[in-house]
Amino acid sequence: MSFQQVGVIGAGGWGTALALLLHENRFPITLWGHNPEETAQFAAIGENNVYLPGVKLPAEFRWTSELEDLAGCDLLLVVTPSKALREVSARLSTVDVRKDAVLLSCTKGVERGSGARMTEIVAEFFPEHTIAVLSGPSHAEEVARKQPTAVTIACKDADAAQRLQRAFSTSFFRAYTNDDVAGVELGGALKNIFAVAAGVSDGLGLGDNTKAALVTRALAEMVRLGTALGGRRETFMGLSGVGDLMVTCFSQHSRNRRVGERLGKGERLADIVASMQMVAEGVPTTYSAQECARKLGIETPITEQMRAILDGAVAPGNALRALLTREPKAEGM
Repeated sequence: MSFQQVGVIGAGGWGTALALLLHENRFPITLWGHNPEETAQFAAIGENNVYLPGVKLPAEFRWTSELEDLAGCDLLLVVTPSKALREVSARLSTVDVRKDAVLLSCTKGVERGSGARMTEIVAEFFPEHTIAVLSGPSHAEEVARKQPTAVTIACKDADAAQRLQRAFSTSFFRAYTNDDVAGVELGGALKNIFAVAAGVSDGLGLGDNTKAALVTRALAEMVRLGTALGGRRETFMGLSGVGDLMVTCFSQHSRNRRVGERLGKGERLADIVASMQMVAEGVPTTYSAQECARKLGIETPITEQMRAILDGAVAPGNALRALLTREPKAEGM
């Protein structure tokens, strides 16, 4: 059975792009944004000129800043920044959400302190609902402009996964299914750390050899920590793992790579973050992942050096040297 009403919680670039995608399949869309002035502006001009400029939006979109307006939706996309997800989930839990509603997390991150994945946070507030995750190499700018894209949708409920797959499938967007929710989420979260690292390499003016080595060893680190946190090794070799890692480390659209590039050029993290309208999830995820790795006794040298750079404890060039001069060992995951 197809979904009848779709609610998108988060009116940033990715939330807007996903709304456009679902509109392609003629779903009625309600977009929720936390800022009433912004949502009113987007509705008035038919464009998300703050987070997705230059893309015309359908007049049929319904914009709101009231979570109660999502009560009738049987598909809810959660597309908030990771740091806001717990608060928004708590607020949404006070709404009379449909009991048959499927909640789809499209947020990439790991909560600091708890180490919780995004679907785990949502499940705390909606324990009786079906919860899934969408992840993979997919920049909002390209999806909104109908560039061919493939992602993974993971859910423990196979029927729900197939319903979601059908809802998101278009001539330019292909969704694969998976039942490894943890692996799909962790790939999407951890790759942002390594995208910042790749950007640091770019900012230092280093070459392709350096970046290729960095990304390859980043994959090994992703697998090592990701499997320890519950994901399956093979999942990290798919779209939500190595696929997302590649696009985020190399793309000019990547906010995380741009943050790293600016760090590599000597800018302060506080100044970089203050100048950005959208969140670079690799920054908070670096701290969360490092905490998880230390608790589990997992070796994560790239993440450790990235934390040191973010803290201002080590210069980017010195961090790279520290990675290159580690004790020699056999190659492996």
